[in-house]
Amino acid sequence: MEFFLTILLLLAIIGLSNFINHFMPYIPVPIIQIALAVLLAGLPLGIHVPIEPELFFILFIAPLLFYDGKNVSRHELWKLRKPILLLALGLVFLTVFVVGYLIHWLIPSVPLSAAFALAAILSPTDIVAVGAISSRVKMPKTIMHILEGEGLMNDASGLVAFKFAVAATVTGVFSLAGASWSFLVIAIGGFVGGAFLAYLFIQLKIFIRRLGMEDVTLHMLIQLLTPFVIFYVIEHFHLSGILSVVAAGIVHAIYRDREQSPSMQLQVVSKSTWTILIYILNGLVFVLLGLQIPSVMNEIFESPLFNNFEVIKLILIITAALLSLRFLWIFVSWWGGWLTKQQLPKPTIRFISILTISGVRGAVTLAGAFTIPYFLADGNAFPDRALIIFIAAGVILVTLIVASVCLPLLASSEKGNTENLREEKEKIAKLLTVDAAIRSIRELMNDDNRGAAVSIISSYNQIRNRLTHENNADSGRLKAMESKIRMKALEAEANYMEKFKEEGKVDRETIYLMNEHIDRMRVAVTNRMQYRGLFIWTIIKRSLYNLFQIFVFKNKERLTKRLAKNKKIILLKVDMAKAAIDYLKTQMSAENEEIYLLIIGEYNEMIMKFKLAKKGSGSESKQHAQMKRDIQDKAFQAERDEIQNLFENGEITTEVTRKLRKQINIREAYWMEENSLQKY
Repeated sequence: MEFFLTILLLLAIIGLSNFINHFMPYIPVPIIQIALAVLLAGLPLGIHVPIEPELFFILFIAPLLFYDGKNVSRHELWKLRKPILLLALGLVFLTVFVVGYLIHWLIPSVPLSAAFALAAILSPTDIVAVGAISSRVKMPKTIMHILEGEGLMNDASGLVAFKFAVAATVTGVFSLAGASWSFLVIAIGGFVGGAFLAYLFIQLKIFIRRLGMEDVTLHMLIQLLTPFVIFYVIEHFHLSGILSVVAAGIVHAIYRDREQSPSMQLQVVSKSTWTILIYILNGLVFVLLGLQIPSVMNEIFESPLFNNFEVIKLILIITAALLSLRFLWIFVSWWGGWLTKQQLPKPTIRFISILTISGVRGAVTLAGAFTIPYFLADGNAFPDRALIIFIAAGVILVTLIVASVCLPLLASSEKGNTENLREEKEKIAKLLTVDAAIRSIRELMNDDNRGAAVSIISSYNQIRNRLTHENNADSGRLKAMESKIRMKALEAEANYMEKFKEEGKVDRETIYLMNEHIDRMRVAVTNRMQYRGLFIWTIIKRSLYNLFQIFVFKNKERLTKRLAKNKKIILLKVDMAKAAIDYLKTQMSAENEEIYLLIIGEYNEMIMKFKLAKKGSGSESKQHAQMKRDIQDKAFQAERDEIQNLFENGEITTEVTRKLRKQINIREAYWMEENSLQKY
């Protein structure tokens, strides 16, 4: 029961951390989670969750890296293979050598092999932590792709180097040639083995599907078990389990791209399940890290063997050495000519600095540090084990804090450009939400609700058109083109009316009213302010005329004739609108399609309103209003879903997310108010 309550508390901390981040978006979620876990560990609740490294790796690292492998851009991974390998292999081994000697020099009581072990476990970066921080920072896509590739690859190289260094410390035996050969076997064997096992899992799912078993639950269970089984099997053969799950993720992504008839329901369930699972696992990694910090701190701070100030100074020096070495390695890689311009253009110092500070240490570093054995082969205690673990935890915290403080500053160092980029990103996000709403409406559209759907799509097209032309260098030209097209459409209406007049199908009064209507619409296109005044005057004039008919003449027969005439006018306006639509369709081309579709949508909405006005407030009109409400509700939800997807993918910040959600809420409130008024 205590274990169950502990799990509930840990999950509650994850939820609370996101709640706090909502009000304090400038503090990354991982730091909030670590802080809350430290507070929880300090409470007299007796909560202690020991980390078993083997279990930690298979339970957390395996599914996280499998998921990253499934979603990483393989095209970018291959395109940026050289900088990724330079960071994931070259920088890791350079870090082991340089920082290892530095640690041994700073702490002579730590043997050189143990110093190499600490340097090796400090070399892997944590893409999870970087992703959490970068969600509120404008990170160049190239840098994010490099960081993702590095994070997938350097875990394996760092851990293999760490295991060899620990083995050398425990046994006192080390062979560089043997270690190099073992590294190649472990790395290549893990990658190839993971890809092969992933292929077998995919063939198993295909076989089950061919038997007619399309059970989503069964397929989802196999998908969830895949990373755990592959990691366990590959590690059992003493190969790289980390590289195996990365390879498995990439193979699954390739299969997903090539699958001809994927189950739509399985895709939806898979996406939802993995989103929740990764959200929980990411949170638990940092919460568990926070729970370990107090016990590690107490062991160091209460020991008479260590000077607290000196230990903190060691953490800062080692962190500075790691970041400095990373900066120099990246600088030399590009500016030293190791990377040609065809592979990647030479970046600015600012970009190199962002890439350097993004090298945050995280879960793999802590889990690896806890795998250090307590005793050597001769029975003596492992030298300074507690100090090594404390330094590892300290470096994780310092790199997280440095990245949290410095990345936003570096990303916003060019204020004007950053502000423009932020506005452009917000505008793109708005357009994507509008497109998502239109897609959802088209999916819902059928013969019964086509009129309501077209009406709502038309309103979204107006929003899209306004966003597209807003602050656009060609906005003047586009608006002029739109005005010209509208005038041509009105001319098509006038020609249709003239044809009716020549055929003697309309009386003089109707001709006068229709010409007045077309003139008003022309004024609306050329002069909005004048049109508003003219429109208000027309409303007043018609209202006075109707009152005059009712109170002066009190002639029911004349009123009946007036209503009949109004119905004929409505039918005529519908025909004129159809004539305008037919004309617009003949003139539409690929270059001006967007503007033509916008105007055609407005005419379709007008036709629907005229038809409903003709039918009055009967059951059909109410049914149309209900369909319109249902579709609009779905469209608003589609907008919110798109915003959530953009936020989860790190394409918009928390601030932009809140702003867009607020705008949707306001539009929804106005829309509900407008529709509630139409009922009365």
